[in-house]
Amino acid sequence: MISLPCDHLEVLGDDGQHFEAVIVSPQFTGKNMVQQHQLVYQTLGDLMHVEIHALSMKTLTPQQWLNQV
Repeated sequence: MISLPCDHLEVLGDDGQHFEAVIVSPQFTGKNMVQQHQLVYQTLGDLMHVEIHALSMKTLTPQQWLNQV
């Protein structure tokens, strides 16, 4: 499992297995959406196969996050 530094992390879930997340990380800079999601899946490791059944995520760079506010 790797570490993913985050400037902002918001996770919502109502049943303990299905989650929605907003993740802001400088590690996403220069990466496309698929690469960003792959980083998140690598960070979660085995949790994606055992404890998390479904994860819907919005990944943003810090600059994209600032532009939304």
